[in-house]
Amino acid sequence: MKLQKILLVLTLMLSTTVGAQNAEKLYKDGKALYDAEKYTEAVPKLKAAAEKGHKKAQYRLGRCYEKGRGVKESDAIAFQWYSKSAAQDYAKAQFQLGQCYKDGKGVEKNPQKAFNYFTKAAKQDNGDAQLALGKCYLKGRGTAVDKAKAKTWLTRAVKNEKDGDDILDKLRKKASAGDNDAKEILALTGKNK
Repeated sequence: MKLQKILLVLTLMLSTTVGAQNAEKLYKDGKALYDAEKYTEAVPKLKAAAEKGHKKAQYRLGRCYEKGRGVKESDAIAFQWYSKSAAQDYAKAQFQLGQCYKDGKGVEKNPQKAFNYFTKAAKQDNGDAQLALGKCYLKGRGTAVDKAKAKTWLTRAVKNEKDGDDILDKLRKKASAGDNDAKEILALTGKNK
């Protein structure tokens, strides 16, 4: 009887490990196809990995539904996949979920929830979320206006090791086109030169 229990436990452990490995392989294969813009081929692999609980696959599948890549565009389905991924503390999904709440895409607009998700992702060093959080503090969206906190988060965004240069380029282009918010952010962060 003891041997049967041990074998059962070992079998369950092995199947869980194999399932996780399969989800990772499905995700990697799906992401490679996604990156090659073969969305129709990517979606089944991403969906299979997402259904196994792979947080990056859930996020990527959300992007497919948000953008209509390989599937019919659906903000509601994108929101569902982002929610599953964000619940596993995946910063990119938390940022996208914040965007959904900010813009009312797939869910009713809720500035407070947007602020909360931007905060979670920003604390994980997501540059886009740091920028969004800084804007929340700057404009009082989902929180009280706080110029000091706005400056802190906006500065972190433009200095972000991974995303900072891209964020700064986009802000400078917007400022050149006359965007007053971008001009204000560049001035606040000392990057308006």
